[in-house]
Amino acid sequence: MAERQFTTAPLSIHGAPRAPKGRVQMYKKFFKRPIDIFCALAAIIVFSWLYIIVAILVRVKLGSPVLFKQERPGLNGKIFKLYKFRTMTDERDEEGNLLPDDVRLTKFGRLLRSTSLDELPEAFNILKGDMSVIGPRPQLVRDMVFFTDEQMKRQSVKPGLSGLAQISGRNGITWEEKIDFDLEYIKNITFINDCKIVFKTVWQAFVKQDGISQEGMDTAEDLGDYLLRCGKVSEDQYNDLQIKAKELIGV
Repeated sequence: MAERQFTTAPLSIHGAPRAPKGRVQMYKKFFKRPIDIFCALAAIIVFSWLYIIVAILVRVKLGSPVLFKQERPGLNGKIFKLYKFRTMTDERDEEGNLLPDDVRLTKFGRLLRSTSLDELPEAFNILKGDMSVIGPRPQLVRDMVFFTDEQMKRQSVKPGLSGLAQISGRNGITWEEKIDFDLEYIKNITFINDCKIVFKTVWQAFVKQDGISQEGMDTAEDLGDYLLRCGKVSEDQYNDLQIKAKELIGV
């Protein structure tokens, strides 16, 4: 695949000073995981009533199963199953193919997405060790196969429930900007920066609600589709990498 050039984001988190390397490594190695476990357990216990209510509503409005499971690339590209509450129906055409997202995504599903309530089950992914509270969002496997070697560095840490890209525009920014923010984050992982991202995530999810969806689309555009549309990969490259993605998840 031809090499693609992307812009470079500033190497600080919204003006935060660069932390000493030793302090960063100590937080990542000894404190980040215990904090993740504590936060995930606390969220599950404190919001257990919310889990039950959302699960019942999903079952009534969208049917079974209540949970949506999908393979996502995690640390070092290892594939894991991501848990979410369902936001779409399983409506299919006469040939058995799923209908387009904008048809299957219901008003109730849009509400879950706009408030990020569909992501509540990811707390169990954090408990399992597949994810962290803060880190680059786990993209689709078919997105990962389009990453350059530089972009694959975002897989050097666990994916997160939220991240720097999510508080910097979420789906309202370009793919290049998203990945640049992910690469920026992994260069300065500190407790203070993680706390800032948590607070800004809550603000954006429940107050500001910017960048929930990509302009003109009900769901975010896949990286491969974006690169093909912009002429940054050829159709042959696109098709070959889509086949590679299917092989990775055993389809």
